[in-house]
Amino acid sequence: MGALRKDYVSERFMIIGKEDKTSDLKKSPYAPGNESMTNPSVLSLIAKNGMLQRLQDTEDDYVTNWLIRVFESKNPTVSINSENSYSDRPHYSEPAYGYHYVVVASPKEKDTFATIDIEQWSNLLVVIQDRLRWLYTQKGVTYVSIYINQGEAAGSNINHPHLNIISFSTIPPVIEAEAEASHKILNEKGVCPMCQTVNAETGGPRQILQTDSFIAFCPWAPSYSYEFWISPKKHVTSFSKITQKEINDLSLILRATLGGLTKSIKNVSYNLVFHLSPEKKNSRQIHWHIEIYPVTDLWSGLEKGYGIFVNKTSPEQAAEKLGAACRKELAVLVGIV
Repeated sequence: MGALRKDYVSERFMIIGKEDKTSDLKKSPYAPGNESMTNPSVLSLIAKNGMLQRLQDTEDDYVTNWLIRVFESKNPTVSINSENSYSDRPHYSEPAYGYHYVVVASPKEKDTFATIDIEQWSNLLVVIQDRLRWLYTQKGVTYVSIYINQGEAAGSNINHPHLNIISFSTIPPVIEAEAEASHKILNEKGVCPMCQTVNAETGGPRQILQTDSFIAFCPWAPSYSYEFWISPKKHVTSFSKITQKEINDLSLILRATLGGLTKSIKNVSYNLVFHLSPEKKNSRQIHWHIEIYPVTDLWSGLEKGYGIFVNKTSPEQAAEKLGAACRKELAVLVGIV
């Protein structure tokens, strides 16, 4: 694994990786029966006698009939065996140290995050919590990132629904900047900016959907057309401590909004990213939330070179279209439940 390199001037990082060969495979390494194509599972969730059990593969014996499967990536972005040394500016680098797990969200290859049922979403979120808690007990883990790449345009080589969990020894620049800005506003105004945002967007023209505990809305200044966020309504900084009731509620809004998105934009690719606080004690706490970035337009030089984003669809128009589709999806889901 290569080093974590920093830009000459700005707080921008990149990692030298290796070519991913999974796109050349003729069958999904994440499908049942192909467990030997991945590393052994550290957690395989199965249903037995009406109860969920946590098992794991042994060297010669793979767990079968699993619902969700977690294993170390065979093509990791970071590694606990990273041997790169530190170097100073202008060629600053540090070891790309960390853990990289793949979480297969369904045994069914043709499933997507917009089609798996609410119960499976709840199981998935519980597994994410489990892995998150474990990672924060490990030496050298400062931050844990959780993200989904859905579709080739969003960076996925495998259609089988899965997500990535990657730990870092430092806080990623985007989270660091968000935490710093939130901390500044909290000190100056005495209010959490995300709480302020939730209050402002609830019932407004950018709201897409809300449930008992969560709200989905298109942000005021999105970087992507049809971008939307899902946030707890109340001030919460720790995702790993939310209750089972809140997990079930989050599962409902995730399933409804992703279902609505895929019905609104045909064959859409998207990235889904958890913005979480570091679980270890520090002042860099944020009101956690999830951000979804549909890939509908290519970025121009203005976006890439200057960080100024141009969207053909306003967030108000996007929210109106997504909201109608998501409410229909929610009505069907609640009817099923």
